[in-house]
Amino acid sequence: MTPALLVSVFVIASCGLVYELIAGTLASYLLGDSVTQFSTIIGTYLFAMGIGSWLSRYVVRGLIARFIQIELAVGLLGGFSAPVLFLIFAWLGAFQLALYVLVLLIGILVGLEIPLIMRILKQQFAFKDLVSQVLTLDYLGALAVSLLFPILLAPHLGLNRTSLLFGLLNVLVAAWALWLFRAQLPQLRWLRGQCVAAILALAAGFVAADRITALAEEQLYADEIVFAHTSPYQRIVLTRWKDDLRLFLNGNLQFSARDEYRYHEALVHPGLSAVPGARRVLVLGGGDGLAVREILRYDSVESVTLVDLDPEMTRLFATHPLLTPLNANALNSPKVKVINADAFKWLEENQDTFDFIVVDFPDPTNYSLGRLYTNVFYRLLEKHLAARGAAVVQTTSPLYARQSFWCIARTIESVGLRVTPYHAYVPTFGEWGFTLATRQPWQAPDHYPPGLRFLTPDTVATLLRFPPDMGPVTTDINRLNNQILVHYYEREWREAAQ
Repeated sequence: MTPALLVSVFVIASCGLVYELIAGTLASYLLGDSVTQFSTIIGTYLFAMGIGSWLSRYVVRGLIARFIQIELAVGLLGGFSAPVLFLIFAWLGAFQLALYVLVLLIGILVGLEIPLIMRILKQQFAFKDLVSQVLTLDYLGALAVSLLFPILLAPHLGLNRTSLLFGLLNVLVAAWALWLFRAQLPQLRWLRGQCVAAILALAAGFVAADRITALAEEQLYADEIVFAHTSPYQRIVLTRWKDDLRLFLNGNLQFSARDEYRYHEALVHPGLSAVPGARRVLVLGGGDGLAVREILRYDSVESVTLVDLDPEMTRLFATHPLLTPLNANALNSPKVKVINADAFKWLEENQDTFDFIVVDFPDPTNYSLGRLYTNVFYRLLEKHLAARGAAVVQTTSPLYARQSFWCIARTIESVGLRVTPYHAYVPTFGEWGFTLATRQPWQAPDHYPPGLRFLTPDTVATLLRFPPDMGPVTTDINRLNNQILVHYYEREWREAAQ
């Protein structure tokens, strides 16, 4: 009996941390403000556990029955937390209130569990042994989940099924305790009925998890969803309305097929056309192949190395029948080599130099992305740039995130490269910014490849001019040890959304 209850501590700790990780991941996916959300969710959860531990002193009778009922409550509340939050975000709009109420309630219930187990076991262990064994299993459970969640659970089961699975584990702990202490529970039949009902509810939710996700996403996305997949790195959703395909990563729009050519022509051609005879090109990010499509317009280009973290993205855009026409089947060109790796680590480990480099990462919404905009990263980039080469960096919006835009430009400049900031209007996004980085002064090209729909020498001249509301502002350099850009970005886009 005693070992079984100790193993339950491991499960309880695992389940509690899973619910916290799911809440933080959902907040990051749906709200984008990942730094603030994860910090406040962790703080709220730990605070709530403290409240639960304090409240445990008032549970004085029927400890075993109360423990079983608390386990059932945690299982149901935590198990259905992800599906409920998805549906609330899609249908009601009170997501943040619901998020913190759920985190608070789950934390209080989890905080009640460990003190009750210790009190149930206190007759069988010396106090020092009891504390050491319970806390050891508690921490080991947290370690196991912290490793399994990003590697196995979230990418392969999805957030909904992960929360429902761990809800079932909580309920099974309750059922296990019910069986172990069956001789000491006068209300055995009533508790058994509660366990069965909870198991059936969570099992039904697990079976219907895909439908719940689809129901929420149908409300979140205005157009028909033609593809949805959770990779180990992100939630990928592709929607279609008539001839317009749209890609969303973690709920954030990445492009619209109707005007993406404006973005990708502006991203590639001002830099690449200024490097006559460029042969070797590196693309960091850009797993959709749309920048590669523009690069392959140049006959002089002999090889394109595409480094993108997510193999699901590059596979999708190399094989999906709706997407290969959009990127002109660029990822299947014999000139293109696709490498699925972390761009930061790849630059550290690789020694090659390139005539032209495209840096097309998502905006710096969190520290993981923010490190790809630091002076350390740009110093690595500079080492891979040929003497007369050029690099271009996607630099967010100079209108909606003005300080972020100029922070990126200043950070690139801090590693000794000359910068040429410019911007283009993309109807789906509004004004969008780019920064060219070169060793020599950049000269605007007087011609571009045939077939472009947006860019001409005359239009490029207008892209270089910044009106007063987008002009330079004072910023700090974005460094690994401060990640000031992430704070600029979160504040500016939060203000823009108000």
